[in-house]
Amino acid sequence: MLTSQLGIRLILLLGRTVPLPAPAEALHALTRVEVTNDAQNGDGFQITFTLSKSQPTDYSLLQSGALAPSTRVIIGVLLGATPEVLIDGIITHHQHSPSADPSSSTLTVTGKDVSIMLDLEEKNQKYENQPDFLIVTQLLASYAKFGLVPQVTPTTDVPLIIDRIPRQNETDFKFIRRLAERNGFVFYIEPLTFGVNTAFWGPPSRLGLPQSALTLGPGPAANLKSLHFSQDALAPVSPSGTFVEPITKTAIPIPSLPSLRIPPLVSSPTAALRTVLARDSANQNPAQAATNLLAQATNAPDSVTGDGEIDSVRYGHVLRARKLVGVRGAGLSYDGNYYVRRVTHTLTIGDYKQSFSVSREGTGALLPVVVP
Repeated sequence: MLTSQLGIRLILLLGRTVPLPAPAEALHALTRVEVTNDAQNGDGFQITFTLSKSQPTDYSLLQSGALAPSTRVIIGVLLGATPEVLIDGIITHHQHSPSADPSSSTLTVTGKDVSIMLDLEEKNQKYENQPDFLIVTQLLASYAKFGLVPQVTPTTDVPLIIDRIPRQNETDFKFIRRLAERNGFVFYIEPLTFGVNTAFWGPPSRLGLPQSALTLGPGPAANLKSLHFSQDALAPVSPSGTFVEPITKTAIPIPSLPSLRIPPLVSSPTAALRTVLARDSANQNPAQAATNLLAQATNAPDSVTGDGEIDSVRYGHVLRARKLVGVRGAGLSYDGNYYVRRVTHTLTIGDYKQSFSVSREGTGALLPVVVP
């Protein structure tokens, strides 16, 4: 068990179907845990163990099967009185580094969150007269054994069989992601509690109260070890397209549409310098063409990004990806609320590090103060 001198404790559960507390042998051999929560690329983990031989022929931790590939792993931390789950995942890879020195042999196991179970089997399916959200709900229901609780946003476009038929020719995960992207939505799975996961399919959410603020400076409230920002003026795009009126065959331009990223986080959003064409919009009806342009505007990256490292002891909380967080002490242009894109949690004996990446659509805070 990795425990810091200030009371930060690691929680590790292992099991084929229902994860249970890890055996004592695994906890004693544990030296390092890294969990990455990434809003764009998904969540993953890597755990390093020191191996020892119980007999000359093999290492006992390998022989026990507790860390065999496809084992389900739940990693959490106890920071104060409330345990928080960092990831619910599956072991997908082993790296064994034997050594002549018994104390130097290591086993590193790597894995991804349970969404990897949706990405194992390619299928050829068709879904007649079904809107995208209903297709997604049906697919997620078949993975209930992984504790998935669907949180699916309804869509209004219902494809008629005489017009088009949605078809799947990839894995469930890739198909669900494709349906999300064409609606300007996101799809991810993240733990709600131990053994229960939210499967979110909907517009990027910036609702809810921000997490405890990240503070830069010399004062007693400071909780950052490092922080730097960058602004990319070429990141935002202005989509353009037309649809063809079916009777007169007239090409009608689609008006500019805002991003689905609401609410706004800045007073001075970065203006779009680039224009991209929605090339399929001419063959779509007005609703589909508008959704296409809306998706392109929403899927464009934010112009302002920030990266840094937290002093976890001073911060006193687990920073969560896919939520808002306030930043203080960076100046008027860069203070304010941000969307947390990625957090990497690294736990070793006596230490807990959190490195992060945040983003938003421009500069200038909407409010004069940031909630602590």
